[in-house]
Amino acid sequence: MNYFRSPIVVFQCVLLCASGLSAQQATAPQMAQSMVSQRQPEISIDEPSPIRYVNPIIQPFHVKARVVGPAKLSNSPRIETLVRAGNLYLSKDDVIALALENNIDIAVQRYAPYLSQEVLRRAQAGSALRDLSVPIAPGPQSVSLSGVSANSVGLAGGGSGVSSGGGLVIATGVPPVNLDPYFVAQANFAHTTTPLSNTGLQFVPFFLDSTRTFVMQYNQSWATGTNGALTYVSSRNEVNSPGYPLNPYTSGYLDLTITQPLLQGLGFGVNKRFILMAKNNIKVSGLQFKLQVITTISAILNVYWDLVSFDQDLRIKEKALGTAQQLYEDNKHQADLGTLPLIEVTRAEAEVSQSKEDLLISQTNVAQQEIILKNALTRNGAVSGWLDDVHIVPLDHVVVPDKEDLKQTSALIEDALASRPEIDQAKINLQSTKISNAGTRNNLLPSLNAFVEFTNNGLAGPQSPISPVPGSPALTGGYGSLLGQIFGRDFPNYSAGFTLNVPFRNRVAQADYVLDELNLRRSELQYQKAVAQVRVDVRNAVIGLLQARARYETAVATRKLAEQTLEAEQMRFKFGQSTIPTVVQAQRDLANDQSLEVQSMANYTHARIAFDQSIGQTLDLNNISIEEAEKGEVARQSAIPDNVPEKKQ
Repeated sequence: MNYFRSPIVVFQCVLLCASGLSAQQATAPQMAQSMVSQRQPEISIDEPSPIRYVNPIIQPFHVKARVVGPAKLSNSPRIETLVRAGNLYLSKDDVIALALENNIDIAVQRYAPYLSQEVLRRAQAGSALRDLSVPIAPGPQSVSLSGVSANSVGLAGGGSGVSSGGGLVIATGVPPVNLDPYFVAQANFAHTTTPLSNTGLQFVPFFLDSTRTFVMQYNQSWATGTNGALTYVSSRNEVNSPGYPLNPYTSGYLDLTITQPLLQGLGFGVNKRFILMAKNNIKVSGLQFKLQVITTISAILNVYWDLVSFDQDLRIKEKALGTAQQLYEDNKHQADLGTLPLIEVTRAEAEVSQSKEDLLISQTNVAQQEIILKNALTRNGAVSGWLDDVHIVPLDHVVVPDKEDLKQTSALIEDALASRPEIDQAKINLQSTKISNAGTRNNLLPSLNAFVEFTNNGLAGPQSPISPVPGSPALTGGYGSLLGQIFGRDFPNYSAGFTLNVPFRNRVAQADYVLDELNLRRSELQYQKAVAQVRVDVRNAVIGLLQARARYETAVATRKLAEQTLEAEQMRFKFGQSTIPTVVQAQRDLANDQSLEVQSMANYTHARIAFDQSIGQTLDLNNISIEEAEKGEVARQSAIPDNVPEKKQ
């Protein structure tokens, strides 16, 4: 029993040393876990309770069972508070809040910082990066975009870093060292029986040897490329031969080997490049999430304002049908009195039929638009039964300002270059590409490794009374004597040397280096393209906004002229100077001009949203907090006015 206890003591000593050497690595997961809990309320990482009470000494070595909570599939309670008597009353602020809380595209991108943090954890261990990015979703689109000609803003810098797709990232160049230390323990129990043809050496006809061997090793590498291995070996042998002065005897040694690359694999730039790239990808994932929020909010606002326009157009169509129906009834009454030909009744009836068709199309647009908007503002809108019967009532109206107070285009471009997340994303990607190239550049060098090795030996055991050897009492003793010899360095060994490996031609490394340099040049051109695209976006957005305003002003003037024309024709018809077809045509023209005015207002909202997006001000102008978007919880409360309008069914 005492024999087994002694190696365990050495085992605990090695673990204490190992826990001190790996303290830095042990704190990183805790910091990452805290960051995740703050940035991502939907994700919880728990450890089974038995692991929490394990001896802290072995915590740096055990594999933590990290459990990710299920995805949140239910809607926030905000949507239910906005329902009154079967109607869902929405303002623009409510639409934004519901999108931040429930939109699935935003929820999917909300995992990006967490995923990037775990990729950083891999890189801190010296492992290759993983590509887990999700492309930006374009967001919902209205059921009908007839008459809308606003310029959309393209994504100047897609992707989530140079290491971000769903699989392993191919890493070229010198592989980084494994920065996670590891401990190896091995035990071997053996009993051998060897028949002997010559008994003159062992003095027995067959040789019996019972062996018990313990091996423990602690291995750790550092970002400089240095590797250290501390190995302890203890072996106890008990033989049946009287020729051994110590029997049973215990031998052992403690060996420290340090290896340092001097050319290939040397330095932080090579061995920490994945860590630096992973940290850059965390920044990019934040920008990716911000870009998704901007894209989704812009698309949903377009859908909302289109619904407002569809509702206004629906009222126009209802009024046009009422006017046509009244004309039909008046003509029929006059025809019954014999004061009007029957053909006029037929014409009025045809006008009623056409108005009903226009109304049906408008009603269909509203119904389909409601489905699109509800699906964008909920996590289960497509499968929620109670939400299917709820109709949306917009509380806002499109307001076109009297004039556009715009800065100079050059100033707007500078604001856009400073605010657009695509530009920051492209900059970080370019920086990560340069960091990655350090690995392939270092791979061009020969491999030159230097090493030093220190070994302390020991031997102990009870002296054999059969064949004592002079001087052997110095080795006589138990396991404590063996450890005293090892740590007292009674029998030290020293060695040092180097290994040199010079590959001829080295074509693979040369090709990888040139490929990465060419890819860097391509990344620089892509960054320049992203900057140029922002300039184009801003200029097109300014032109589109001014064009939309001009179309709106023209539509308003045309509608006013149509109202005056209809009023004049009705007055002329009253005095017998006009005909019913002329009056009907004037009514039809007015209805069309009113629809065109509504269409121009929708076009203006699209142009305004595209302009805000092009200069990178979507979040600021809509009072959107990126912290609230990351949490999926919006602090501002919704309030429905007491005199909410009733929607006509």
